[in-house]
Amino acid sequence: MVKMKDSGIEWVGQIPINWQVMSNKYVMSKIKDICPIYKGQDILSLTINGVIIRDLDAGGKMPTTFDGYQKLYPNNLLMCLFDYDVTPRCIGLIKNNGLTSPAYSQFIMKNNNSSRYYYYYYLMIDTTKELLHLAKNLRHSFTEEQLGAIKTPVPPIEEQEKIADFLDSKCSEIDAISAEIQEQIATLEEYKKSVITEAVTKGLDPNAEMIDSGIEWIGQIPKDWKIKHLKYLCSTRNEKYSLNKGDLDYFALENIKSWSCKYVNTENKYDLEGSNLCYKNDIVFGKLRPYLAKVYLVDYNRCCSSEFAIFYDFVGDARYYKYLFVSCGFVNIVDISTYGTKMPRANIEYIKNIKIPNPDIVEQKNIADFLDSKCAEIDAVIEDKQKQLETLEEYKKTMIYEYVTGKKEVV
Repeated sequence: MVKMKDSGIEWVGQIPINWQVMSNKYVMSKIKDICPIYKGQDILSLTINGVIIRDLDAGGKMPTTFDGYQKLYPNNLLMCLFDYDVTPRCIGLIKNNGLTSPAYSQFIMKNNNSSRYYYYYYLMIDTTKELLHLAKNLRHSFTEEQLGAIKTPVPPIEEQEKIADFLDSKCSEIDAISAEIQEQIATLEEYKKSVITEAVTKGLDPNAEMIDSGIEWIGQIPKDWKIKHLKYLCSTRNEKYSLNKGDLDYFALENIKSWSCKYVNTENKYDLEGSNLCYKNDIVFGKLRPYLAKVYLVDYNRCCSSEFAIFYDFVGDARYYKYLFVSCGFVNIVDISTYGTKMPRANIEYIKNIKIPNPDIVEQKNIADFLDSKCAEIDAVIEDKQKQLETLEEYKKTMIYEYVTGKKEVV
């Protein structure tokens, strides 16, 4: 068994006795090589998935020019030393030549130290945001000098490479398993959408006589169903919060997930001004394009973001309409109508005029009961797979910590 000693570094603890501890400035140094004129080089981005080549045709926020961007070189480290508290990933290993914003910091290794080993070391630190105590200004940033003064473990070079090789191999295995599970989750989500779409547009009786609905996104419907404008089957609510309502739980678009809601408790009712009121059995529907499938059947009187369209007083079972609103065809037809460039959103008048399938109230209830049960089954499987992902991620974090700090030895 390897003898250990105290590293003197709070987040590292003990390290092998033959490892050194040095200030980070003796391990790596910052370089900045500016490209004055952009000539079509790859643009690289630091993401949760590493330093990747950005797809410039995918849209999103884009600068007016890439002139003045800095050159990046393979096997160097790329760090984000600002907004450290909120940036999902602040460290990446550069694998391609390219350019990135000069706001990021590129580091080259000294004395043959392994950039791969220190990538994993700083990935460990980034996961727990151990350096947050250094970031004391408004943007939670810290300087090259502050980073350089941090003590860091320095294993023998051969051992650095062995650790990096081992972690490359093991992390690739874990990532491959995680990717497979994520693909399974995506398949289950698509299956759930197809089950919902089939039920709300075709009903539950496979032997029912069908007729053409005359609506492209609906297709055929059971013969005894009707087609009606949504506005004749429910009302819309646009009631703003007022201070005499007192403190109410609040939710926004990002709080809705799989038709459940995580509320934000407000201690100050003045913070709720400008938000909308919604009541039990209302259905809220996200109007912004990225959130069109954010649908929630409200369980209690609440406040919500003004970016929700709010529907109430349904003819029939509100649960049926909830499922209709998340069906593929309905979401797609609303999506086509969205307008605006920065934040495309749907027009509530357009939504109200959409023609929808309208079974009788008894069949609405039967469809809703079926989908409640079926979706709960699918969601249980998805939840189990998400727990598997969390377990794998925790195992990966623990493994990286144990090996980059020498608690476990590569044999």
